[in-house]
Amino acid sequence: MASEHRGSCLCGAVTFKISGAFERFYLCHCSHCRKDSGSAHAANLFSSSATLTWLSGQDCVRGFRLPKTRHARSFCSVCGSALPCAVAGMLVVPAGSLDTPLAMVPDGNIFMASRAGWEHDLAAAPAFAALPSPPAATR
Repeated sequence: MASEHRGSCLCGAVTFKISGAFERFYLCHCSHCRKDSGSAHAANLFSSSATLTWLSGQDCVRGFRLPKTRHARSFCSVCGSALPCAVAGMLVVPAGSLDTPLAMVPDGNIFMASRAGWEHDLAAAPAFAALPSPPAATR
């Protein structure tokens, strides 16, 4: 099933179009993805056949490959946002970089054996619609 998605970086300097279907959607908990995202996991879409077209800001796209690994990432040189990149014949698209709705849900969590020790029960943490107010100072 073919589709088209559009995306951008946080500052808007880079925009792109993805033409084609995503085959997988994984939440990766490996230490490399945690470092890249600064969070518990990276949320990446994978496709072996989709094409990437840079619509604007291609000159702002930078890449990084971690030596002696398959780990690679692309990012905006202005704001640092994660952007799509090709890794070992696959197009890897950070799900958060898409501006169009995505009908897929993650296929699974990968590299759970190396997940952060503090993320063992995230579902039990309270959920807030926005940043909660700080507690009132005690006197």
